[in-house]
Amino acid sequence: MSLRIYGNRSLKTVPGEGTRPTTGRVREAVFNILQGQVLHCTWLDLCAGNGVMGAEALCRGAAAVVGIEASGLACRTIRDNWQRVSQPHQTYRVMRGDVLTCLPRLQGEQFDLIYFDPPYQSGLYQPVLAAIAHQHLLRPTGQIIAEHDHHWGVELPVAGLVCHRQKRYGRTQLSFFQREQA
Repeated sequence: MSLRIYGNRSLKTVPGEGTRPTTGRVREAVFNILQGQVLHCTWLDLCAGNGVMGAEALCRGAAAVVGIEASGLACRTIRDNWQRVSQPHQTYRVMRGDVLTCLPRLQGEQFDLIYFDPPYQSGLYQPVLAAIAHQHLLRPTGQIIAEHDHHWGVELPVAGLVCHRQKRYGRTQLSFFQREQA
């Protein structure tokens, strides 16, 4: 199976049910909301799956994209996809492993936009958002977009973050977080 993204580009997908690509409707909504923020940004794609959100960010002018994914097969697919769509001036890297184990390896880096789309029932929302806040991975003006099922939501509060917007698209809900202002 293949996915189509911005510019009618085709991406590979991981075979089977191991990943759940963000739907075209939700991807389009995210990038419409983020219009003007993606160009030259640094993007972190957590639980990256097929890498479709990072690929969209690259196609829309992100300067750098980092992805974290547990599956080795998915990591190879992400690298192939990002290599296809990236330009010579853009950088990308894919980290294989558990998201909570990999986040500390990003210590000292900051991202403008972080997309977080774990398996909906994984229980990762609270600990990952807390780790992002604790490690200061989000720039002061940055945003985290967490994709989740509209029934479960994201447990709040998360120390250091505030949810400033939520949008629902069918069964999918997006929660937008920014750093709490002192």
